[in-house]
Amino acid sequence: MNGMVLDRALALHLGVVALLFVLQFILPAYHHGIVARVLVLASFALGYNILFGYTGLLSLGHALFFGAGIYGTGLVMREFGWPASAALFSGILSAVTVSLIVGFLALRTVGVAFMIVTLMFAQAGYLTSLYFNEFTRGDEGFVLQQATRVIGPFDLSEPTTRYFAALLLFAIGLLIKLALVRSSTGRVLVSIRENEERSRMLGYNPFRYKLLALVVSGAFAGAAGAMYGLLFGYVGATFVTIQYSIFPLLWVLLGGAGTVLGPLVGTLFMFYLVDLTSGFTTASLLVVGVSLVVLILWFPKGLLGTVRQRVLPWLP
Repeated sequence: MNGMVLDRALALHLGVVALLFVLQFILPAYHHGIVARVLVLASFALGYNILFGYTGLLSLGHALFFGAGIYGTGLVMREFGWPASAALFSGILSAVTVSLIVGFLALRTVGVAFMIVTLMFAQAGYLTSLYFNEFTRGDEGFVLQQATRVIGPFDLSEPTTRYFAALLLFAIGLLIKLALVRSSTGRVLVSIRENEERSRMLGYNPFRYKLLALVVSGAFAGAAGAMYGLLFGYVGATFVTIQYSIFPLLWVLLGGAGTVLGPLVGTLFMFYLVDLTSGFTTASLLVVGVSLVVLILWFPKGLLGTVRQRVLPWLP
């Protein structure tokens, strides 16, 4: 029975990836660009969901990891002339390093204190990016030249290549996350979320597993940040502000915390809700706010979370 559920879940997720692949040939140019951006940011939210949805840790500092990824890529390309492929790994490594440091310190706290400490780290990162304005260009940011955004024969600034690169990032992240949450490690993370003391009594080390979740989540965020800079050619302190810590939380809550596909659903929903409402009113944020309140009332566990609760209990 477990094998059947796993196969069904794997088929569903591969089907979603296949659908996104086909959409590249169908979508108009305008939506083509939006979906590429959504896929990169949904990858960011996938990682956030590992920490929040499966481990139960509410972080307000993920903008720091996203920013480490985008600056870790952009700065080495601009200052040292690194090729895009090496710069991509530099961005991921930067985010992993930062998340390790933050994890060793922040995970000594729990609950609201953890949330506040991660927020303080993120704000320190933002202020640092402003202080070193000579290199980071602060809120103004800097542009990565189109000629440098190339990996092998692939020009990442070209719309079709950009879409497939974003889809590849999302597909890899989605399958890694599915494998993780279905593994024994994933089950331990969920047990820590439900009852940390009981997990400790069973012989597990909660600190070690929470640190693992934070570093994996940071790696996802760093990969998304690095790819965002390469695909869209812009690096700036805007990506280290508090809103980029709030966004993934919002996307995960909308789609369904603790569901593998929830972050994609939440990111798509939020992007198109803002896009559609801004087309007919200047008070788009008010409409979005009211819509979100109504949505939370009707779908308290998010869109996919509520679907899993009411219709598809096998949904991972």
